[in-house]
Amino acid sequence: MIGLIFGATGQATRFCVRGAIADWVIFRGPARLVAWMLAVAIGAACTQLLIVGGTLDATRTLAWAPRLPWASYLFGGALFGFGMVLCGGCPQRNLVKAGAGNLRSVLTLLVVAVAALMTLRGILAGVRVSMFDAWVIQLSGPQDLGSLLAPALHLSPPAARGLLTVLVSAAVLAFAWRVRRSLDAATVLGGSLVGILVGGALFLTGHVGFVAEHPETLEPAWLGTQSRRPEALSFSAPLGHLLDLLTMWSDKSTLLSFGVVVALGVLAGSHASARWRGDFRWEMFSSPREFGAHVAGALLMGFGGVTALGCSIGNGVSGLALLSLGSVLAVLGLTAGTCAALWLQARRAARHDGAAVPQGMAPAASGQALN
Repeated sequence: MIGLIFGATGQATRFCVRGAIADWVIFRGPARLVAWMLAVAIGAACTQLLIVGGTLDATRTLAWAPRLPWASYLFGGALFGFGMVLCGGCPQRNLVKAGAGNLRSVLTLLVVAVAALMTLRGILAGVRVSMFDAWVIQLSGPQDLGSLLAPALHLSPPAARGLLTVLVSAAVLAFAWRVRRSLDAATVLGGSLVGILVGGALFLTGHVGFVAEHPETLEPAWLGTQSRRPEALSFSAPLGHLLDLLTMWSDKSTLLSFGVVVALGVLAGSHASARWRGDFRWEMFSSPREFGAHVAGALLMGFGGVTALGCSIGNGVSGLALLSLGSVLAVLGLTAGTCAALWLQARRAARHDGAAVPQGMAPAASGQALN
């Protein structure tokens, strides 16, 4: 159900992290940026309610792990951000577009899945471990911002997390109010629903799927997730897991995990929404150059998403909602990579048109930014 709602919401409102960054950088369009910010703020509020209510043990999530592979977050995020510009969207956005008939997105998703699986335990795993994962800071406690800032604020970690959530929510509401004339109900509803879905995912995987004593190991266990931890929403690694499941179906060690089911749900939800709204249409590559750009971008997203321990949704929404320092680093890298790719696109467009290279982002790049 979470995947179906996310897919329908993404198709109807065009929720997209890449689009949020591109719209703002190119011509200061705030609508999708506000949707992204609302998703983070509402997701953070839902998450804190789950933690305070004792429903979620966030210390067992990967986003709160004491091990902080900062280089993986930064550089993996940058590669992912660059790649999602080449592909016209992140894996979540491409799932939505594939459901609406975009065959470019189908190829993108297939290449992301292959690259993610290669990075998890294939030929690219060694590159990931030797180049990025070796740079680690071992913290004494969880890497959430509340725990890290609590001593400086003279507050307990729960109080610090609550304060940060309130401050983030207030900042988002203030910005949304400032640009309210550029917003519509669909934008606000879309971002809000995504935030609620993040909370719903953590409730399902962290509470409903929790077993205090697994009958085989006699230890606490979180069933249904690939990591055997509480999980929210993410798409890069689950696409790799889906490919693994399809190619090794008879292997009993493979798992139809929560992330895989959500990804399939997004595809189905988008398709249903596109059919109902009359938006379904087949689309294909217009040139070999476009084909090559999508393949290259998908490879970068598959490798970068796994290296950064999350995609634009895994880090950019779910991780930020958990106030994870690693996700903050990943989003900084993702934003830098996205802006670099947009700048290169604008420069190439200016050269093609015979005009001077623009100081900022040329309007010529805005057409893709609106996808």
